[in-house]
Amino acid sequence: MIIVTGTATASPETLAEMTAISLEHVHRSRIEEGCISHNVHIACENPLRLMFFEQWANADALRKHFAVPESRAFARRLRELSAPDSGDRMDVYDATKVRV
Repeated sequence: MIIVTGTATASPETLAEMTAISLEHVHRSRIEEGCISHNVHIACENPLRLMFFEQWANADALRKHFAVPESRAFARRLRELSAPDSGDRMDVYDATKVRV
């Protein structure tokens, strides 16, 4: 399984649009082949920070997701709306489920 985490920080003026396009993106992504889950949350410690958590069946499914024109347009617009110097990031992990 592939896990993707990410953050995007808005300014007070851009939060509504960033939230709207993020929800649109996750709802669209959930129906893509290989998407296990795709979520966006507001951080409790900074209500201007959106946090993303995604699970994909494999790296190929994630590559296909990144190649979708709407995904590329979303990422571009999110960067445009994000607060400057916010330290936002995206990380991708290859994960194995462990039973304890």
